[in-house]
Amino acid sequence: MSVTRALLADGAWTDASVKLGNMVGAVAGFLGILLVIFFVAGRASGRIARPLAVVLFLGPAVLLLIVGLVAPLVRTVYLSFYNDDGTKFLGGKNYGWALTTDSVQHVLLNTLLWLAVAPLAATGLGLLLALLVDRVRGQAVYKSLIFMPMAISLVGASIIFKFVYDARDVSQSQIGLLSQLAISLGWHHPPNWMLSQPLNTFLLMVVMVWVQTGFAMVVLSAAINAIPDEVTEAARLDGAGGVKLFWFVTVPMIRTTLVVVLTTVMITTLKAFDIVRTMTGGNFGTQVLANEMYSQSFVQFNTGRGSALAVILFLGVLPLVAYNIVQLRKERANR
Repeated sequence: MSVTRALLADGAWTDASVKLGNMVGAVAGFLGILLVIFFVAGRASGRIARPLAVVLFLGPAVLLLIVGLVAPLVRTVYLSFYNDDGTKFLGGKNYGWALTTDSVQHVLLNTLLWLAVAPLAATGLGLLLALLVDRVRGQAVYKSLIFMPMAISLVGASIIFKFVYDARDVSQSQIGLLSQLAISLGWHHPPNWMLSQPLNTFLLMVVMVWVQTGFAMVVLSAAINAIPDEVTEAARLDGAGGVKLFWFVTVPMIRTTLVVVLTTVMITTLKAFDIVRTMTGGNFGTQVLANEMYSQSFVQFNTGRGSALAVILFLGVLPLVAYNIVQLRKERANR
């Protein structure tokens, strides 16, 4: 027995050594390639110096972009027109299935609900906190605490809230914070939160709002602090104050930043996968488009339908990204 354990231990150490050696070799090779590129670019002169520098420095980035983004996108679009194993051309049947099947229509409506509620809640709460925190002492500490959930992955945040929403029979001791709070407030028989539709969907949105609020607060706080004091003082002299100052001065001055934050959170929300996958697996009426795409592709192994859903998701994200880019360019032009 001891001999077997020793052999297994030696095998594990050997395997680990090989992997470590491969990793070190890959890093060394990458650094060697960079040194060669820098050497060649530094020795080049004359007319070819600038074109060569552009090719050497942008070439690897463009290659990685093609391999990691463009090629998978083209293949996904291609597979969306074929059956589950990619052997039979179906035309637009996969898209027809996605847009006409009742279960998938419910998924699309659920995704739109996420898109309508979570970004507005996170952005609005972030704006409110930005206004409040900037008026207190030690604002850096409070901002750090509010921003801290951004450092947690969505899977980690989901596990935290999975314990918060844990529900047990009232005769047992509660480990779920929400259930214990409901019982303490006089609700003698709180529901199983993750099984209650459509409440469970909104409870999942809370996780996204909790994570994204810190991002919205930090960005909007910086935009508010960038408003010239002359503008605020002039508005106060004209009689504006409180709500009027906020609505007619602060909001217009940070409108571009507000839109960028909102659309950024919308993009994150539209791709929401981790929260639903971790907490409910898409069951109990909580399925969203990103998780349905994963289920079709890697659980049911129907790559055609999964690819069609991926394309629909991409088409939903694309206008938001384009709008974000346009707004950022306008802001730079105004500066």
